[in-house]
Amino acid sequence: MHSLSTTPQPELDLRWKPAIATVSLGAANLHPIVAKLDAAAINGQQGLELFHDDLAELAKTLRAQRSDSAPRTDRDYEIDAAHAIRDLCAERDLHVVALQPFRHYEGLIDRERHAERINELKHWVQLCKILGDSLFILIPSSFLDASEITSDRECLAADLAEAADVAFPVRIAYEALAWGTHINTWEDSWDLIKRANRPNLGICLDTFNIAARVWADPTSATGRQPLSADEDLRESMHRLVREIDPDRVMMVQLADGERVDPLTPFLRVPGLPTLLAWSRNARLFPYEEDRGGYLPIGEVTDACINGLGYTGWVSMEVFSRSTGEDNPAVPMEHAARARRSWLRVLELLEKKSEKESI
Repeated sequence: MHSLSTTPQPELDLRWKPAIATVSLGAANLHPIVAKLDAAAINGQQGLELFHDDLAELAKTLRAQRSDSAPRTDRDYEIDAAHAIRDLCAERDLHVVALQPFRHYEGLIDRERHAERINELKHWVQLCKILGDSLFILIPSSFLDASEITSDRECLAADLAEAADVAFPVRIAYEALAWGTHINTWEDSWDLIKRANRPNLGICLDTFNIAARVWADPTSATGRQPLSADEDLRESMHRLVREIDPDRVMMVQLADGERVDPLTPFLRVPGLPTLLAWSRNARLFPYEEDRGGYLPIGEVTDACINGLGYTGWVSMEVFSRSTGEDNPAVPMEHAARARRSWLRVLELLEKKSEKESI
């Protein structure tokens, strides 16, 4: 076992631990997981949100390397990949914090599909128990067509409760995606979490999804919703601080959004929600104004962290056109950007905290 040499780090606030999503370090089919882990460790990240795509890609590689003909399933190879990733992370002093995204789960009208998802969830729970000692599975709100999922909140909450019971003691974090069909605000997700009322079920707060839903409009000439959006966001953050139990926050995810031309082709893909298309192509690390970042994530970050008194993992979760570039330098470049962003986040959080204490 060995540890990679890392970039010297300044004295950091120990209330928060920096993490990064593996998707932020490159596309799974272009950038090997080992390159991503090296980049994360060298640039001071301590935790990883492991995207299932990266684990599945490693499983494919392990399958291709196998020489015997004994019958084995895709899940068998994913279990092998989970063991390998845990060992690789241990060598680099990295911790897998979450496995995600467990998509399109809650509210399925077709209960046979629901049963299939529960079966898959049991496999993910097995993977989590291999990957580390304190992981959670992240379930993002479903964005299937409204004909496929119910809007009945009691049903949605019951599905989340079932997932938590199946996963126990592994934790489940629920996150509202800005383009979710029925659940698309933090208020919506928190309502379901309270209704489900399970000890291992909590919330994931994402600065991009919060700001994108309440404040932004990438198809507008201004990039934002009408002037009332400032007040709407402010009121939402006041409610967040008042209502959310910080002990139920499993992670805060950070990302900004790029100001793009409203006529940009990737915003207008038939059948794809605009906010989803924008998210997949144009997220940025926090405070990358030089790259077009413009969302009011400072206010959102302050509420989610200082306002709630949150301590724990803070992860950079960035989807971008640049992560899909077929360039071996992508993981290191993105990890370095994440490190610079994290230092800026810490600086601004501390300034806001000091200002409020005066």
